[in-house]
Amino acid sequence: MSQTNILLEAGTNELEIVEFFIDEVVGTDDDGRPHVYKGYYGVNVAKVLEIIRLPRVTEMPEVSHPSVLGAFNLRSHIIPLVDLSVWLGKVRAQTESPKVIVTEFNNVTTSFLVTGVTRIHRMSWEAVEPPNRYVSSLSGDCITGVVKLEDRIVFLLDLEKIVADLNPNLGLKLDMSIEWNAGARYRALIADDSVLIREMLKDLLNKANFDVEAVNNGRACWELLLRLKDLAAREGRPLTDYVQVVVADIEMPAMDGHNLTKRIKEDPSLKELPVILFSSLITDKLRHKGEAVGADDQISKPDVGQLALRAKNLIQEKLAPATAA
Repeated sequence: MSQTNILLEAGTNELEIVEFFIDEVVGTDDDGRPHVYKGYYGVNVAKVLEIIRLPRVTEMPEVSHPSVLGAFNLRSHIIPLVDLSVWLGKVRAQTESPKVIVTEFNNVTTSFLVTGVTRIHRMSWEAVEPPNRYVSSLSGDCITGVVKLEDRIVFLLDLEKIVADLNPNLGLKLDMSIEWNAGARYRALIADDSVLIREMLKDLLNKANFDVEAVNNGRACWELLLRLKDLAAREGRPLTDYVQVVVADIEMPAMDGHNLTKRIKEDPSLKELPVILFSSLITDKLRHKGEAVGADDQISKPDVGQLALRAKNLIQEKLAPATAA
């Protein structure tokens, strides 16, 4: 399966998702047969390498979670297989030809077992709603968006959280050998739809000498920036008194990171504000999209140490001309 998302123009606030489903057993019918509910889910096409039939799987010793079924060999690459239904706490109905979605993000390849795949949808991020607190709590905070189609609801899954929970070594970590508390303290605005990433970034950047405000999508970030711009104008102060760097994920409901960056760089009062895209989608194939919308830097998760260092460098570069003046 090709990464058709690459063809989407940067900054248009569009995405393509692979829609798939899990046949979930939810009790029994009156005649005693299992009652099956079809749950629909989605993942960004840019994270999908291919979709295959269930291969021969070899069990792995001492797996960290019962959802890890084992691993298989795909063109000389050993890839772990996660039963998504087990991870979600569902009972998957047994079918003859389940599908496996092979993904790659954060430089990690993982596969997920599902019942079947329906189609690819192209849509605006505006059509993706953030999950409410009830939905988030029921899913263990692994749902990042909700898409309402004509006859069904599709939940966008936070596969990064699932993979990080299965292997904590892949999570965000700050290199504490660096003296982070030295020097000035800075102000950062974070936009990320993942509760896990948002809270970890706040904690780690606080330790790296940043005061942090965080929002859960690009639209909320843009609206906050407009309010700060108006506040700075009313009080006759520079915008840098309120925010000095924006750190944005790319995949977010309502407004994605590329569209957010494009808006910032096209605004006369905001364009000098450094914007760093911090995303699992920062790859050699997709880096040109961030460049096209004017991002000052692009860093692949989970390298939060580089994020903190490069954010400080960008701020100092932007502040230097103002200080010299």
